Amino acid sequence: MRAGAALACEAAAPAPSWYLALLGLAEHFRTSSPPKVRLCVHCLQAVLPRKPPARMEARTHLQLGSVLYHHTRNGDQARGHLEKAIPQFEDVKFEAASLLSELYCQENSVDAAKPLLRKAIQISQQTPYWHCRLLFQLAQLHTLEKDLVSACDLLGVGAEYARVVGSEYTRALFLLSKGMLLLMERKLQEVHPLLTLCGQIVENWQGNPIQKESLRVFFLVLQVTHYLDAGQVKSVKPCLKQLQQCIQTISTLHDDEILPSNPADLFHWLPKEHMCVLVYLVTVMHSMQAGYLEKAQKYTDKALMQLEKLKMLDCSPILSSFQVILLEHIIMCRLVTGHKATALQEISQVCQLCQQSPRLFSNHAAQLHTLLGLYCISVNCMDNAEAQFTTALRLTTHQELWAFIVTNLASVYIREGNRHQEVCLYSLLERINPDHNFPVSSHCLRAAAFYIRGLFSFFQGRYNEAKRFLRETLKMSNAEDLNRLTACSLVLLGHIFYVLGNHRESNNMVVPAMQLASKIPDMSVQLWSSALLRDLNKACGNAMDAHEAAQMHQNFSQQLLQDHIEACSLPEHNLITWTDGPPPVQFQAQNGPTTSLASLL
Repeated sequence: MRAGAALACEAAAPAPSWYLALLGLAEHFRTSSPPKVRLCVHCLQAVLPRKPPARMEARTHLQLGSVLYHHTRNGDQARGHLEKAIPQFEDVKFEAASLLSELYCQENSVDAAKPLLRKAIQISQQTPYWHCRLLFQLAQLHTLEKDLVSACDLLGVGAEYARVVGSEYTRALFLLSKGMLLLMERKLQEVHPLLTLCGQIVENWQGNPIQKESLRVFFLVLQVTHYLDAGQVKSVKPCLKQLQQCIQTISTLHDDEILPSNPADLFHWLPKEHMCVLVYLVTVMHSMQAGYLEKAQKYTDKALMQLEKLKMLDCSPILSSFQVILLEHIIMCRLVTGHKATALQEISQVCQLCQQSPRLFSNHAAQLHTLLGLYCISVNCMDNAEAQFTTALRLTTHQELWAFIVTNLASVYIREGNRHQEVCLYSLLERINPDHNFPVSSHCLRAAAFYIRGLFSFFQGRYNEAKRFLRETLKMSNAEDLNRLTACSLVLLGHIFYVLGNHRESNNMVVPAMQLASKIPDMSVQLWSSALLRDLNKACGNAMDAHEAAQMHQNFSQQLLQDHIEACSLPEHNLITWTDGPPPVQFQAQNGPTTSLASLL
């Protein structure tokens, strides 16, 4: 803690015994469990009337400001002490400026924080640790304001400064941070050379093993997320394996207490425990996209258990972000595997987490409405699904999420077959036309767009056109191991061949679709496949196989029906009507399900 470091610093210089006694008492009260903040503040306040030397007075103001900022809600007093510390000595003013800018941001006075940090950066060039730290802080502030261009510029300045002062480790941290923002901005032409340079720096740097491995984790996380954003589930596997091996290596290393000789190296990207959760998270993202849903469930359970332990000791906002992203992915898994009631309760859990943090809600509102839209589809509430997806589109600026929402909204219009929605549907299909000018680079989303085209052509009775689109989906899905899209395409092709009377070819599609759907497992595709197998075997005169398929279909129907009734009976089901403002705090219980079950039977 800062106060502990201050104690060591003051003890190293000649100081009156009364000062050391008061400082020691203050530190004792601060580190008590729970902290005795009032007594700590009294001890520090007792220093000031004794007119200590100027450096001690400045540091006391800094310590008072720090304790009041971190442990109380008395922002005015904290600000007053920090403002008195800023004009003073170098070892005080930079820390005071950093804390004061945090306080300004907490009070939504970002315009006051920026010039303060800029001035501190300008005068701290002879103090490498603080110069780098303040650059990171201002870059983070710009990032939170979504001014990624300014943030990238600052990180570039930091990387060059770190190179000049001989800190390749911190240079890599600046460059990797810049790479992360460039990925967020989709500036892929700038990302590729930057990541190549980062890879070289990380491999060549010889230093603390934990710091080296943490750089490697950062580098590999960026590579993996870049592949996943591009929907390249198969291509990412070597990088993901390296990442998993890397986190295993870190978990066996012991933290070195030896401080780096270069003060510019005094940084850590993330604690080991946070990195572990992050690796679980990207593994879940991969498993979800690839259609390994049981694996996604296993790693989600591990990650959430780790998060619960960490949140007992650590209130870092990043942990809540990790938790929300994990829940978003597992909710999609639940909807696919036929556990709608559980998915709905987890959507409610995301709402509760977002209620605790306006910033978290701002960052995840579009995803939350998208999840509700997917839930509405699963319980056949198509009007509500349309409203949820429309709300999500209004709230997002993320291109991949936009394309995902549009694809699902198009599926709603196709299933509804409403003439009044035809104009909207044609407009949506044109905006996600996979044959030309597809809006995003994601392989997975483009394959999904071909599937939606095939589904639309099928509903319109244009079977040859539907087959062309679905074969394109299959080609793309097989290239990147997109199991769910493969299963959906196979069963729809099987349905088309069945309608055309080509029973043999239909069977060749439906059997592998059923096998793949069972492996995922995807309940809706299993339901669809079993119904087709039943009808196929009846048409071919295979009574026993038809009976077996009918029994399977009956079992899937009963499971889905029971889950449907349970989900629609939950008070959280009323979330489907929420389309504006923050998430509702309470839900009224319903008497029973109010939605059509026809699509399940």
